Amino acid sequence: MSLWPLGSTRPWLTKALCLALCGVGGWSQAVQVTDDRGVSVTLAQTPRRIVSLLPSLTEVVCELGQCARLVGVDRNSNYPASVKTLPQVGGGLDPNIEAIVALKPDLVLMATSARVGQRLQSLGLQVLALEPKSHADVRRVIETLGLVLGVPDAGRHWRVIDAAVSAAAQSLPVSVKKMRVYFEVNSAPYAAGESSFIGETLTRLGARNIVPASLGPFPMLNPEFVVRANPDVIMVSDFNDAALAARPGWAAMRAIQLQRVCQFTPAQSDVLVRPGPRMAEGARLMAQCLRDKTP
Repeated sequence: MSLWPLGSTRPWLTKALCLALCGVGGWSQAVQVTDDRGVSVTLAQTPRRIVSLLPSLTEVVCELGQCARLVGVDRNSNYPASVKTLPQVGGGLDPNIEAIVALKPDLVLMATSARVGQRLQSLGLQVLALEPKSHADVRRVIETLGLVLGVPDAGRHWRVIDAAVSAAAQSLPVSVKKMRVYFEVNSAPYAAGESSFIGETLTRLGARNIVPASLGPFPMLNPEFVVRANPDVIMVSDFNDAALAARPGWAAMRAIQLQRVCQFTPAQSDVLVRPGPRMAEGARLMAQCLRDKTP
């Protein structure tokens, strides 16, 4: 069995303590990690009943082969298909605390943006807050949950994802590097900036993001910013696309005039906006868009 050494200095774990104890039922572990709130979380044994309040974390648990440990999920967790049969406990930001408690979880996974952590902890529940926003974050989350769930070499899952993103980039022509891209996450409009995991994928594909890292990972933009930037390609969910040309000034933009708008279905959008195991699939979707829209 593979264990991190005591006093490990791996950069994605602030602290990790693994004490292997041999028992009748096999190996059990006491694990201590520091989550994305900066809170130290100690688990006396591998969690068996998990509630996940973030779709990307749900997908990571299942990618690690531990779907059977999930006993409840948020309303937006819909992949893999098996999680659709699990009890739903509300949204990630507004979960039903009574429903969570009733499921008797020994671990609740949630985003740092969720504000129920202290309330759940006051009720005696273990909470681990992880919110990946970059490629490095996704790797760290996969390896952290691998440690928590007792999955040996969880890092291999990241290596497969990373290699597939590289393969998607290698499949594109050199001309893609000239393409300036605007990726709209939703119609507020919130965009994917250079520093987001979506922006990092675009950079690896060779495209140029019109939203600089200085604006943050997912900034809310003034629509005039996009008009002034005049992107070559627009990537958008199909439920946002219909009204694009009706926005003031947008009909004159290069991407709309040349019909270089990639419309993603809701299912595809789920893949694209979740920083987790399906990032490679998201890279292939963006690569296909760039391939189709490259002059």
